[in-house]
Formats: sequence, structure tokens, C-alpha cells
Amino acid sequence: MSDVAAITNLVQKRNQLKTEIAKIIVGQDEVVDQILVSIFSGGHALLIGVPGLAKTLMINTLAQALGLDFKRIQFTPDLMPSDILGSEILDENRQFKFIKGPVFSNIILADEINRTPPKTQSALLEAMQERSVTIAGHNYKLDLPYFVLATQNPIEQEGTYPLPEAQLDRFMFAIKLQYPSFEEEVEVVKRTTASRDNTIQALFTAQEIIDFQQLIRRIPVADNVIEYAVKLVGQTRPDSKFATDFVKNYLDWGAGPRASQNLILAAKSHAAFQGKFSPDIEDVQAVAIGILRHRIIKNYKADAEGISEETIIQNIL
Repeated sequence: MSDVAAITNLVQKRNQLKTEIAKIIVGQDEVVDQILVSIFSGGHALLIGVPGLAKTLMINTLAQALGLDFKRIQFTPDLMPSDILGSEILDENRQFKFIKGPVFSNIILADEINRTPPKTQSALLEAMQERSVTIAGHNYKLDLPYFVLATQNPIEQEGTYPLPEAQLDRFMFAIKLQYPSFEEEVEVVKRTTASRDNTIQALFTAQEIIDFQQLIRRIPVADNVIEYAVKLVGQTRPDSKFATDFVKNYLDWGAGPRASQNLILAAKSHAAFQGKFSPDIEDVQAVAIGILRHRIIKNYKADAEGISEETIIQNIL
């Protein structure tokens, strides 16, 4: 199949996927779009939202529709790295045998990732970056496609361990979930308080998703679009020649080079989903907020004046 035909096929499959997800999930269109861009770009996503916004249900539904294995890890203060990765035990023949942990799955939901100490958080780092884990000197490859979706509650900060910048940077997107609108909430209540018989159909195989991820990487990008993305990231750095006075006023730190890479990859996916064969500047702008919001660090002045990350990025755009 040619790449042109493959992109047309991707558009159809993505529309079917959204229809399938809408059987269970009401609204949250933008959130689902960003998660799909993340998956097909081979990235990971961080969901930020208060409890009860159907984060777990959304990921479970998505995993079923994508035809992938799904495991949920509930992060708690007493969770150990071996609880995630697995451990070696002595079997009846006095031989060491490796028992795989829940990280060995296609889609991992790391629920309330900021509830667990840094030692356990960092156990996920190698899995996210290298798609493999090392236990007792042995390296184990993870099944592909591999996608980590972490959730974080923005309100309750007692007993939490904020994610270090190095780990935040591993997430392609930080996605904020909002409360549903009045009409959406009415629909949610109707659906969840009556009998349910919605079965989700698996639309993909794991190999198809890998093929689509490779297709996204093959999409050509014009030099001016790459330069725009790199300049956009440069504008978030207060000491850069591209930085505006607004940025110098309100930011301590800007985004690193991984942000530029992710902007281009996500723009490719965004373009492909619209049936375009190459991304333009509008595609970069469409994904910019989700990719940059967790990579910039505001100063005290921004906090005091109630200036949000989104406001700063909008100003740059």
C-alpha cells in the first residue's frame, strides 16, 4: 500500500475509532484527539484532572478499541519499583525465574503517578524511553506498541511527590481535563444510571498501529515548518534571542530540544488525521499548548499575577 493510500486508510480508521469511543465516553473530544496523536506519534501522555472525569474509563475504552493489552497501576506511597517492573524468584528447581510486572503491557495507566516516591517514579523512566527494563542485570524488551498514560490530581498536593522535570519531559503531551458542560453531564448521568450493553469493537491489531507509527515518521516536513517549531520552542527560553519581554518577565526556564522533536512528530500525526500529506505551521500551532505546558517553568511574578502556562504559550503563538 502506498503512503498516500495508507494516510487515507488512517483517516477512516481514526474516525471509526472516535465513533467507537463515543459509545462510552461523552464529549472530551479534544482530550481523545491529543491522546490519539500521542499514540500514533509513539509518545506518552500525562492527564491532569480532578477525580471522577472518567480518565480510567477513557483509557480502558481506548485500549479495547485499539485491540491492545491494558494494565492499570495504582501509584501509592508504599509502591516499590519491583511492584511495577517485576522480580526474580527461586523456582522449585532452585533456578531464578523472572515474574513480569504490570509494566509488560501495551498500554499502561499510571494512576496518580505523583503519589509515589521518586525511586518508583523513575522505574518507569527506562520503560518509557528505551521500551525495555533491566532487572538484576538482565534486559527485557517490552511489547510494542508501548504507551504510558499517567494521571495526576492537580488539587490534592498533600503526600505527593511532584514529578521531576526530567520525567515530565518524557511525556509528549500534558493534557488538562475540564469538567463536562451541563448537556454533557446530563448525558453522562443518563448513560451511567441505566443498563449498559455497549460493547467496544477492536479496530486495530498491534502490528497495524506499529505500521501507522512508522508511516507518521515517513511523512515529509518542509524546512520552514521545522524552523518555525524550533523558533517557537526557543521563544520559551528567557535567555534566548527569540524571547519576548513577556517571556522574560514571567518564565524562569523554557522547553528543551525534546519539545521541538515532539512538536514536529505531533504535527505530522495531526496533519495525517486531517488527510494532509505534510504538516504546515497550523498543525504545529494546534498541538503546541499540550506539548509545551509541562515543559516551561513560571516564576513567582507569574504566580502572583495569576498568569497561567497556557496564557504564556498563547502569547508566544
